[in-house]
Amino acid sequence: MSSSLIDSAFDNLLQAVYRGALEQPPWRSTLPALRDAIDAQVVSLVLRPPSVGDRGVILNCVRPDPGQQAAASQLADPGDWELTAYREQFFSLDPFINLPLDQIITLGDLLSDTELMASDYYLQYLQPIGLFRILGVDTGEPDGVLARLRFSRRRDEAPFSSRDRKMLAQITPHLRQAVQIYARLHHMTSERDIYAGAVDQLSVATIILDEKGRLLNTNAMASALLKDGDGLSLKGKRLHLAGRNADRELQSALTSVISAQQAGETSVVKALRVPRPAGRPALGLVIRPVALSEWGEGQVGPCAAVFISDPDQRDSASQQTLAELFSLTPAEANVAILLTRGLSLAEVSEAQNISPHTARAQLKSIFAKTGVSRQAELVRMIAKSVASLGQAPEPANRLGVRD
Repeated sequence: MSSSLIDSAFDNLLQAVYRGALEQPPWRSTLPALRDAIDAQVVSLVLRPPSVGDRGVILNCVRPDPGQQAAASQLADPGDWELTAYREQFFSLDPFINLPLDQIITLGDLLSDTELMASDYYLQYLQPIGLFRILGVDTGEPDGVLARLRFSRRRDEAPFSSRDRKMLAQITPHLRQAVQIYARLHHMTSERDIYAGAVDQLSVATIILDEKGRLLNTNAMASALLKDGDGLSLKGKRLHLAGRNADRELQSALTSVISAQQAGETSVVKALRVPRPAGRPALGLVIRPVALSEWGEGQVGPCAAVFISDPDQRDSASQQTLAELFSLTPAEANVAILLTRGLSLAEVSEAQNISPHTARAQLKSIFAKTGVSRQAELVRMIAKSVASLGQAPEPANRLGVRD
């Protein structure tokens, strides 16, 4: 085989290592390529080791039997005995863990064949699944994500050679960088989901547009508003308002904000009132530029954020959280929530099926506990509190590992 073909194959392997950081599950297509490159029966990647109460994250890829379909060469079922038994019983017996970072080591470097075959780890785990030889490396960040990569062969297969060690040594620095990229993306995605969940809980519809005013993303509330189509709608990938004059005003505001963003003027903000033909209260709409990354010029990405408030949207304040924040009883928390929805004290009394005297007594107690003296002040205090964040958000899509 010519050196150019060898270089090309290795280049493809390294591309797979970096591409794996973006896959779900991570390194889904990388592990079969690594298994074939080292000619192993099994390749395993441990991204989070098992512990008491934690199954960990372990990805396995097994060499398909002759004649087996190509799909079978992908990741093994996480419910397979080999993985579940390792997680639940044999991880603590594994002598091939906590290796020095970035050092290529075989199981034979740690134990002789005689010592290995006398061990419980071999007799109870390796022997039943037909494995004997192991080559591996631990890499990553000492205080961050560590990747434990293991290649296994059967006893009747050749020991791992110096060529195998050399290839793994060449791959390891690239795997370390890919793991760091994966960790950074995973953390950023988790933070994004937290912030997105908080915006959803605060009853603010959010729409993100690109530099041409096209839709990039929405939160759940914005999606519902657009689907409803009462006053605000989506045509193609662009926002439109009902009524020619209102839509012209929106398009002018979007153009102004996007131009400001591209000029680096992120303080420009436009506000609009959006009437709704169905006769419901008007929406409040604010458009502001998204800060441009120094290295993002000329790239498609977030350019403008549109925030929308809907007076019809019921508050999402959590009774339990409100009670804990202001030391209210459950009944008092219910009264406070109803007042924030615009009900009068008489309407609260009727809705709660309590007497006006009891409602007034509860309101007096609420005033004393919150330190306010008027209903308007109470409503403002609750609206500006973190009570709305007490509701459990819907699960968000994450970059993290599914196991």
